[in-house]
Amino acid sequence: MKFSYYIPTKILFGQGQLLTLHNQKLPGKKALIVISSGHSVRRYGYLDLLEKELYLAGVSYALFDKVQPNPVESTVMEGARFSRKEGCDFVIGLGGGSSIDSAKAIAVMAANEGDYWDYVSGGTGKGNPVPNNPLPIVAITTTAGTGTEADPWMVITKEDTREKIGFGYEKTFPVLSVVDPELMLSVPAKLTAYQGFDALFHSTEGYLNTTAFPISDLYALKSIELIGKSLPAAVNHGSDKEARSNVALANTLSGMVESTSGCISEHAIEHAMSALHPNLPHGAGLIMISREYYTLIAQKGACRERMIRMAKALGDTGAEQAMDFVSALTSLQKQCGVNSLKMSSYGIRPEEFPNLLKNSRENMGHLYSVDPIKLSDDDVISILQKSFC
Repeated sequence: MKFSYYIPTKILFGQGQLLTLHNQKLPGKKALIVISSGHSVRRYGYLDLLEKELYLAGVSYALFDKVQPNPVESTVMEGARFSRKEGCDFVIGLGGGSSIDSAKAIAVMAANEGDYWDYVSGGTGKGNPVPNNPLPIVAITTTAGTGTEADPWMVITKEDTREKIGFGYEKTFPVLSVVDPELMLSVPAKLTAYQGFDALFHSTEGYLNTTAFPISDLYALKSIELIGKSLPAAVNHGSDKEARSNVALANTLSGMVESTSGCISEHAIEHAMSALHPNLPHGAGLIMISREYYTLIAQKGACRERMIRMAKALGDTGAEQAMDFVSALTSLQKQCGVNSLKMSSYGIRPEEFPNLLKNSRENMGHLYSVDPIKLSDDDVISILQKSFC
């Protein structure tokens, strides 16, 4: 048995942890705070809390507040120019996955010349090595969905070509992450569900990935268990601090799965969907295709024991066959009120399916290479067709 394990991020986990930030050794003297173009981090006082912590730590800052729900390359480049202009020496991502992913990408480009797509692999990306180390990154997550606080990955869309591609390497791990479930109490039920299922699928995909190994398996199964146990309560009773904490921990564990194993083609297919339809929340897109995606894997018979273990972790302790995972997944989606999401509600049409397939293969095709089964083009089209409504 041989493996390499590397997660260099210091993680502060638990209720009230944001208020301890000033006690930490921060990686610079002037931060670029990256937040979304929305209003939630201001409305609920999270930005004020961060500003006070930086004041107590003797750290100045500049604010960049233009990140979209599905972040785009032009915003990354604008943020990098702003960071250089302001003389920032580290970056803080405050918010959900979009803000933290953008903070990572801005950290790369604030320290390097050229275009962000020069360093991206896949699609029209040039895949060049990054010459200079990124600015240090601090992640403060206010949602439980992407696990980006515990992995090096960022997902950015190139607007003109509609390429939505994940990128990252060992230098883009956050140096410090704060996971404070109290910052998640304000997330609406629908978004809590979308984000929770994104974390779930990071873990299920990582568990089925051909690169999975014992440590990633431990993280994945525990994450799946916590989501099965607590996501319905977090969705339906948002003030339930225990449920919020369990889902937050599941999310951080899912990021560790991303750091040790990784996603498979379920994410490649959805990235194409939300690249072409930016109004589609990533988690919602994953939910739409998930039942047919895992049904196909179950029917192929390649992962029977692993799917049974995932079903048991999700709550079906008597699971005996691979399709029991699909049943448990369907039950969880019903409990969270997201079992009837429609592609058509976001403008996706059946005639687009060949283009979605092409986009997924060209831009995130490497995820197909670590699938536990070989998915043909017909398989992908079939998943989309059976998922459509």
